[in-house]
Amino acid sequence: MHKRYGGTVAIERDIPEATVSRLPLYRRSLVELASKGESTVSSARLAELAGVNAAKVRKDLSHLGSYGVRGVGYDVEYLLRQVGEALGLDVDAPVVIVGMGNLGQALARYGGFESRGFPITAFIDSDPEKIGTEFDGIRVDHLDDLPRLVQERGLSVGIIATPAWAAQRVADRMVEAGIRSILNFAPTIISVPPEIPLRKVDLATELQILSYYQQRGSVEDGRSA
Repeated sequence: MHKRYGGTVAIERDIPEATVSRLPLYRRSLVELASKGESTVSSARLAELAGVNAAKVRKDLSHLGSYGVRGVGYDVEYLLRQVGEALGLDVDAPVVIVGMGNLGQALARYGGFESRGFPITAFIDSDPEKIGTEFDGIRVDHLDDLPRLVQERGLSVGIIATPAWAAQRVADRMVEAGIRSILNFAPTIISVPPEIPLRKVDLATELQILSYYQQRGSVEDGRSA
């Protein structure tokens, strides 16, 4: 079911998790198309850009209420708006990074967060030498300051970039302070209440998976020689 408010579409139905995981791929492709001035896109073209098949694209977009026009395709700007609304990107979600070591600083320098509706507005660390300093014009605060920062800056997303041993304590403090979703970069499993969306990015695991495919490719090359 959809409702229209001010010319936009509010999506009220649940979207399958697999579809949600592909929506950012579609959005990235649509942004690229819009930047080139393309006004329409076929499911086949969008599938090629996103690295999936056309049938999957059509099924995924049907969950947003978009079915395209036969022989024409999808309206790029309208579909971009629909995908953005489905992902909640029509409203900014201020971010706090906890852990201002090398990883935290690298994440803070990444400009893609703000352009996608996730402005980084707070930094937190436990190192006394970092607390009170500024990074890109933003003061680094202590974890005890998190509840105040959530209230003052409307923080809703927390990024954990701490060592593994500190990650669960940080997650607990985030939940207590009112953070509504968490992205965990720490190399450990953490638990949060079921109502708090949690995503884990394990760089070491991803590299190990790449190593498997690299080794597999080398073996297959050797067999074909």
